[in-house]
Amino acid sequence: MTQHPRTALHRAPDDPDAAIPAPAALRVVHKSGGTDLAAAERAAGQFLHALGISTETESLRGTPGRMARAYAELFSPRPFDLTTFPNDEGYDELVLARSIPVRSVCEHHLLPFVGTAHVGYLPGGRILGLSKLARVVEHFACRPQVQERLTKQIADWLQTQLEPKGVGVVIEAEHTCMTLRGVQATGSSTLTSTLLGTLRSDARSRAEFLALAGLT
Repeated sequence: MTQHPRTALHRAPDDPDAAIPAPAALRVVHKSGGTDLAAAERAAGQFLHALGISTETESLRGTPGRMARAYAELFSPRPFDLTTFPNDEGYDELVLARSIPVRSVCEHHLLPFVGTAHVGYLPGGRILGLSKLARVVEHFACRPQVQERLTKQIADWLQTQLEPKGVGVVIEAEHTCMTLRGVQATGSSTLTSTLLGTLRSDARSRAEFLALAGLT
């Protein structure tokens, strides 16, 4: 991931005509090795042929290209600006976004897993634009993943960028590598969590987070 500062302007409180730089916003961009759709399409065609699937019919002729574009989309998170605001009112209660959609791809089988994330934090000196919680989830989900790592990456990144008093992330997802193949455990889901700071060390704060996330 690459981060580029973007500086906004606001007025100084003691001089309404003077503009001073606000804390720089971060432009968050996923750093990748580049996408070669033509090569991916050729490889997808070879993959299908190796499995005995002909792409000569009208219905399947465009499938390798569609496969390449689909996986390119799954692995390409949208850039976003990490906008934060001063916590002027000293808000010190839990901020929680529930049921954020999660879609990712299991790195072991390249099959999708989908579910929801509950992401919360106890503010410190700054608060985060609410939509950015969903953006952070998308940012780390759009790549081959394991759910355990994904959960921790989201929590660690928010802890580093916001410096809050605590962070909590819970993800519940269905893995098609379990439900469609292998054990074929239809209807099963996997739950992972990462709790940092006060949400880990204080039992009452931890219980509040889990209750508000609907997990108790």
